[in-house]
Amino acid sequence: MLKKHIKLNNIKRVKDPFIIKSGNLSVGSISSSQKNNWAEDVYMSTNDNLETLGKNFNYSRIPFFVFLISFFLLILLGRLIYLQIIEGDYYRSIADVNRVRVTRVEPKRGIVYDRNHQALLRNSANFIIYAIPVDLPEDDNELNKILDIIGNILINFDKNEFKNKIEKIDRYSLEAYSPVFIIDNIEYEKAMLLYLKSEDLPGIILSTKTKRNYLFSGVSYYLDEEEKDLETYLSLSHILGYTGKINAQELANYGDEYLQIDYIGKMGIEYFWENELKGKNGEKKIEVDALGKEKKIISQKDAIDGNNLLLSIDLEQQNKLEEILTKHLKKINLQKASAIVMDPNNGEILALVSLPAYNNNFFASGISGEEYDKLIKDENRPLFNRAISGEFPSGSTFKPIISAAALEEKVISEDTAFLSTGGLRISQWFFPDWKAGGHGMTNIRKAIAESVNTFYYYIGGGYEDFVGLGVERIVDYAKKFGLGTQTGIDLPAEADGFLPSKEWKKETKNENWYIGDTYHLAIGQGDLLTTPLQVALFTSIFANKGSFYRPHIVKQILSDEDKLIRDIVEPPVDKNFISDYNINVVREGMRQTITSGSARSLSALPVSVAGKTGTAQWSSQKENHAWFTCFAPYEKAEIVLTILIEEGKEGSSVAVPIAKEYLEWYFKY
Repeated sequence: MLKKHIKLNNIKRVKDPFIIKSGNLSVGSISSSQKNNWAEDVYMSTNDNLETLGKNFNYSRIPFFVFLISFFLLILLGRLIYLQIIEGDYYRSIADVNRVRVTRVEPKRGIVYDRNHQALLRNSANFIIYAIPVDLPEDDNELNKILDIIGNILINFDKNEFKNKIEKIDRYSLEAYSPVFIIDNIEYEKAMLLYLKSEDLPGIILSTKTKRNYLFSGVSYYLDEEEKDLETYLSLSHILGYTGKINAQELANYGDEYLQIDYIGKMGIEYFWENELKGKNGEKKIEVDALGKEKKIISQKDAIDGNNLLLSIDLEQQNKLEEILTKHLKKINLQKASAIVMDPNNGEILALVSLPAYNNNFFASGISGEEYDKLIKDENRPLFNRAISGEFPSGSTFKPIISAAALEEKVISEDTAFLSTGGLRISQWFFPDWKAGGHGMTNIRKAIAESVNTFYYYIGGGYEDFVGLGVERIVDYAKKFGLGTQTGIDLPAEADGFLPSKEWKKETKNENWYIGDTYHLAIGQGDLLTTPLQVALFTSIFANKGSFYRPHIVKQILSDEDKLIRDIVEPPVDKNFISDYNINVVREGMRQTITSGSARSLSALPVSVAGKTGTAQWSSQKENHAWFTCFAPYEKAEIVLTILIEEGKEGSSVAVPIAKEYLEWYFKY
């Protein structure tokens, strides 16, 4: 132990704090004579009267204090490294967005035109409000005041639903700086009221987005009959589709390209061509105040507006086809039908009608729950695009494919003939012709023209010593003509159709394939399913004399200033897979359908037509589907027309008159 001692003897304090007396000595105001005696008068006392002033310190505890200080310094250093290096970017971004934020500049969505540059839709203003969670008050009472103001202006605002959204967001995360959708499609007057209240609404942003306004919406299916007569009948809704607010799944799929407040194509062209129509986002760096409101723009990068699309659809043809189709449906008291007009020389779709239709403006403006329930509960399924998604037995429209396959495989020649006496019998099973007593001696042209079932039983499945194509070759040729798979049209939700096989039947039904299955397949019945678009496609192959073109809706992609970016030119997917001679034999049979067969009423038209009727059985309780598919002019086809009337009974009596009226209008005007 180290001790320091200061020994003072007989020290007395006096009134003057600067004088210390010891004996005769005064220390304070010292005279010159006294200075000389200083050393003699001041002395150290003995140990007997020792008074000790001291300080003790244990040096063995120094390492402990050093460790303790070092430990806390390491914790501080570690925390500093974590905040500055590991999480540095995160906290820098948080700090940056507190004052300076980067927001998107949204591009204008592209316009869609028909082939004659008639605009089919336009963009209109849509007022929307959203929240930035980090700018909302933390105090629940203050937040409720804000939400009450919004609720008093917008009666359809759900306060509790919004609070549930906000509560799931960490206030101290970057997610808290992302917009949270509140409500859209706000009326102008109410939007102005919200604008005037904006100072009392921290964290709430009133903005405008573009809303689609479809100029030729589908018939309102729920109007009274008298009101329907006043409505413009246009089912463009199945072609154009609609846009709607992005959902959670779509947001997860598309990553950083979209925000919660964005709109995205949901159906039709809007969905399929989303990337072209959307454009590219711009960027704006802004300074915000304490309420999160924009104060000034620091810098800005302009958005690139979406491209415009020129469709192959002819608005006038679309309108006329639907008008004729609707009129005939009304006469026979039916509501479900589809029709397609196609250019066989390049695959362009000129008109595509699916009835009943729906009004896509309902969706673009935010459809109510009541309206949506009506649509999805309707047994006629107005939201369903039956022209490309409906799968139906093809009936006799399939017979030109079987004819071409039998000729190509040399199962028959153009001169081969069979006697039709009303059908074929195998054991206890009878496979009938549609005409009682049969059609007499029948070659391939007559078989097509009069739709003679017996002829196709022979060439499809064989009979007695005659060997037919068999199921495998029938299916192979059906695939070559585009059946059993999607055509590739640029619309979503296209169906594949279906081609049965021996293996499929055994696996699914645990049954063997019988000769009767092949007979049914050969006349377009049984388990075979096609879409109206597939029927139009294989008709176009006969119309253009052997080339397979992919059907498509978009003809050109244009810039936002309507400058051509590129043409959509589809080269043939396949061609010459059937010889020219055999194609021509089938074409002649289709021409005889009009001149002497099941569609003789079309022979009065001022243009030569070739086609094929079809009556497809699909239910033992309901009427047959009525088909007719054709092309014209016969010599050099301009258009293919395919019509399906669901439960229309017979193609010749129901579908053919519709085709006649349309073709008469088309070639006259």
